[in-house]
Amino acid sequence: MAGPDPLLLAEPAELDKFLKVGVDDPQLLAALHAASNRFRGHVRHPVTRVTGDVEQHDGDGTNVLHLRAAPIVTVTLVEVDGVAVTDYKPLRRSGVLKRTGGRCWPADAEIDVTYDHGLAVVPPEIAEVVVDQARVIYRVDPAIAQVSTGSDSVTFAATAAVGVTSQWSEVVAAYRLNRGDGS
Repeated sequence: MAGPDPLLLAEPAELDKFLKVGVDDPQLLAALHAASNRFRGHVRHPVTRVTGDVEQHDGDGTNVLHLRAAPIVTVTLVEVDGVAVTDYKPLRRSGVLKRTGGRCWPADAEIDVTYDHGLAVVPPEIAEVVVDQARVIYRVDPAIAQVSTGSDSVTFAATAAVGVTSQWSEVVAAYRLNRGDGS
């Protein structure tokens, strides 16, 4: 293997401790990618470090701008309608830029934010639930969906539903952003 895969939230070796199929097994890697993608989707951000990310937002007349990822590592540029501004404070853990000096993000303004975000190291509790989910995904067996007689036709379908544990739900809740909209 060329090195750690930055898209994975857990090491293949951790999953292989349970499956014993080898860290390069395509099905093991596919299950780990699927579980990592599922976790990122549930928490609504990449989790791992991203540098130089650029987001576009519309101002709404409030002093709070919710970015799409956290934690904020550094903000390198904020522009309001193409003009750089510096009167803001990043709330790093929550992924929020708060306008300071009694100012607001102007309603209907185009706001561009360039920043670095995410974790340099995946926390063990995230890696653990991703491995657990990958174990379940790996073991999803195809099920017989249709049997025909006559010319002996059998159709297989993969089980679509893979549940989650209470531990998964707790870790997702701890790392999820923008909880207020309920979607």
